Amino acid sequence: MLKISTETRSASYKVGEEKAIELIARAGFDAFDLSLLSMIKFDWGKRMCLPCSHPFASDNAAEYVKKLRKIGEEYGIVCNQSHAPYPTYCPDIRATYEKCIELTAVAGGEICVIHPDNFKSAEENAEMFFELLPVAHACGVKIATENMWCWDDKNGCATDAACSNPKSFIDHLKIVNDDYLVACLDIGHAEMYGLGTSAVEMLDALGGYTQSLHIHDNDKKGDRHAIPFSDSIDFDAVAKALKRNNYSGYLTLEAVNHLAPFTPETTLDGLTELADSAKKLARMVENA
Repeated sequence: MLKISTETRSASYKVGEEKAIELIARAGFDAFDLSLLSMIKFDWGKRMCLPCSHPFASDNAAEYVKKLRKIGEEYGIVCNQSHAPYPTYCPDIRATYEKCIELTAVAGGEICVIHPDNFKSAEENAEMFFELLPVAHACGVKIATENMWCWDDKNGCATDAACSNPKSFIDHLKIVNDDYLVACLDIGHAEMYGLGTSAVEMLDALGGYTQSLHIHDNDKKGDRHAIPFSDSIDFDAVAKALKRNNYSGYLTLEAVNHLAPFTPETTLDGLTELADSAKKLARMVENA
């Protein structure tokens, strides 16, 4: 049966990274997706980075990540992947990506998820990936790029962005043509109205390129990042597509809004609910 993972950021907001990894293990996950987003504090209104004092941003980041890896090992879980900061169009964020790949290796992760620039073509985004690939190869860490979306205010729906449909995603991968650039399919993004695709279509089109997932639920309109099986996505069809395409990676949740109502004292309860949903999906894939 496929192993399960979840991102660390939403739990770390409640209890800090160190405790978050402990609780993720106690909840029943096999692994954690190390969220490096806290490396940067980005002001979306001003579209600029602000001073950041998080350990990920410090000169001692590698030592801090070693500590997190050790905590995971003590509780019997590993880092399966990480997530680099975004938006990629910000030069200060783009400048962190080599460090993110290096920290992923320190954590023991095999994949670092790096968004494409939403507004650039496959050819333009390829320039960034070509620059990062030597570091990826040296660290033994694959880069997984992700299907993105933009928002159409007039029509109130998602609109095309880099990798948002099968052709764009495959174009991004094929132009680079390196085993160290793979696909992270965001299930929720693929189901947003306005993009003209679905998670099943994307999985079938990408095939073996898909080596990483971001799993969450939504109403097929907004990017709600809700717990699986709570909204409108057909996870039975998703499970069958994963099985049909021989997906063998982790089932990694990115249901970042689920823990919002939980307190530090009840965070384990919320994480256990998330783990139960991931185990349910794993059983569905197994039995598809």
